[in-house]
Amino acid sequence: MASPASIAKHPLHPMLVVFPIGLWIFSFACDLVYAATGHVSWYDAAYYAIGGGIIGGLIAAIPGSMDLLSITRPRVKRLGIMHMLLNLCAVALFAINFILRGEMSPGAVAPVLLSVVGLVLVVISGWLGGQMVYVHGVAVEPQPLSPTEDVGETRAA
Repeated sequence: MASPASIAKHPLHPMLVVFPIGLWIFSFACDLVYAATGHVSWYDAAYYAIGGGIIGGLIAAIPGSMDLLSITRPRVKRLGIMHMLLNLCAVALFAINFILRGEMSPGAVAPVLLSVVGLVLVVISGWLGGQMVYVHGVAVEPQPLSPTEDVGETRAA
């Protein structure tokens, strides 16, 4: 089943999720560097990375939702809904994290704990996304057999 949200047969959702994931991991790394050095610029970098991750996550959700709506198999649809809910929870946690960081002094423990929980949710959600793509073929463009291939033959990667 091909992705309805794609450009030139390339699904948009997997192209976009790298931004929030990368920014949220970077924000946690900034928190660790801040804890080790005490330089407030690292705390500020974490704050802005979380904000960028929230925006990126919401943007990635648009083609992800389009893909989810196109799923017709009930079991795979349930995986997709769980994937979406975990991602929405992660975005909500990072949004709370972002607000708390704006109100609390650097070094507060609560925002860092929210980052850890949010990243755990993203990892679990990513695993479910991988299940949908690599096990169930969601958003994978079907490939026609070439004249030299038999139906039972597997392609070399």
